[in-house]
Amino acid sequence: MRLDLWLLIGAALVLSAILAVRLSHRLGLPSLLAYLGLGLLIGESGFGINFDNAELAQTLGWAALVIILVEGGLTTSWRNVKPAVPVSLALATVGIVISIVVVAAAGHWLLSLDWRLALLLGAVLAPTDAAAVFSVLRRLPIPHRLAGILEAESGFNDAPVVIIVVLLSATDGHDTEPWLLVPLVVYELAAGAAVGLLLAWLGVFALRRAALPASGLYPIAVLSLAVGSYGAATLIHSSGFMACYLCALVLGNARLPHRPATRGFAEGIAWLAQIGLFVMLGLLASPSELPAQIVPALVVGSVLVLVARPLSVWISTLGFGIGRAEKVFLSWAGLRGAVPVVFATVPMSEQVPGSDRLFALVFVIVVVFTLLQGPTLPGLARGLGVTVEGEAKELDVEAAPLEELQADLLEIRIPEDSALSGVEIFELRLPAKASITLIVRDEGSFVPGPTTELRGGDRLLVVTAAEVREITERRLRAVSRRGKLAGWFGETGD
Repeated sequence: MRLDLWLLIGAALVLSAILAVRLSHRLGLPSLLAYLGLGLLIGESGFGINFDNAELAQTLGWAALVIILVEGGLTTSWRNVKPAVPVSLALATVGIVISIVVVAAAGHWLLSLDWRLALLLGAVLAPTDAAAVFSVLRRLPIPHRLAGILEAESGFNDAPVVIIVVLLSATDGHDTEPWLLVPLVVYELAAGAAVGLLLAWLGVFALRRAALPASGLYPIAVLSLAVGSYGAATLIHSSGFMACYLCALVLGNARLPHRPATRGFAEGIAWLAQIGLFVMLGLLASPSELPAQIVPALVVGSVLVLVARPLSVWISTLGFGIGRAEKVFLSWAGLRGAVPVVFATVPMSEQVPGSDRLFALVFVIVVVFTLLQGPTLPGLARGLGVTVEGEAKELDVEAAPLEELQADLLEIRIPEDSALSGVEIFELRLPAKASITLIVRDEGSFVPGPTTELRGGDRLLVVTAAEVREITERRLRAVSRRGKLAGWFGETGD
């Protein structure tokens, strides 16, 4: 086929996928469903494009997952994630094991799968998907700690699971000593983490001192460092996924030149990776094989969502002070997406008996339960009372010298019932290096004065020096809860 025709088809697919993002966003669905549907549409039962190379799909899927993980690390706030790291690590280790065991038992006894295939089913379904979690959670006004737990978990849990899936796919169960599994996983995760952190720190040191001739080179350098950490880690037989996520997390939270442009570039590349990945997985699926897996998928998916995930959350979060409502939300918010489908290509490429059925089963589970969980998350969050309105969120302003000025720009929307309503600007007692620079009210905007009274529905733009940002956020949070006398009531905004 001629190059110009390929370019036309490729551009049409990308534009169709972009339009699908708009539709899925309005419906509250992760965009992966639209992309998978697009892949099915142009596949063997649609436009007739035949793609059945599981090994190539695995390779391309690995590359796309690296890009998606890197983007997740670059755009994750360490300030929000830091308190959640212990819980997230527990969910990504203890929780993974519990989920694998429960789902494998269900697959063996309810679907009559042999133990190897049942364990593979449990393993590929164990991790939550970073792209699916980010696409839904970043639209929900939930507490930073809760969002941080889910974001960090989705970043951490790919690494241990991929080790388990590869081992189960590459062995017949008789030539690997079971007692070697835990030390091997620990080594791969620890060595991968060390490689990622080392390259990140070296990258921060170099980029802060390098004077690159063009601003567009900084995003490329950051992305290359994070992706390169994956390759460096795998060369020493350690976890590339852990390396690239931690490397990106450090680089994304360091004050590097042109940081907003870097994040925007990474988001664009990640969107392209998601589109290509999900369309490819839709192409790989055989629509004729999917209907036979609907009932088994409902059975296993129900066990996963209603038993395995809640049990893993309840056990993994013991001793961390997580409330019952938060545990329920964490249980329901463990979204599966492209990651399980990509992992299901590993046994296919290794020609594990029954792997075709496994892929079809995982594909149906992901589609059905993403349709069920994604749209219901906002309502569940409000019903459980875990939403918080009026939280400050960072704005990335391109072409502004905020990095050089060591400043941050925050946006805050004041809910109608917030205690901020009726408070005058000077009564907020913000730090000297923080200021409310603009108020948007009734579709108009103005620069406030010290005696300007805040109202419900206002949107505030706050400029704050980096060193007082956390104090500013805590003070605004405290006043929003208890009013201008929050300090007298012992409210600190934590």
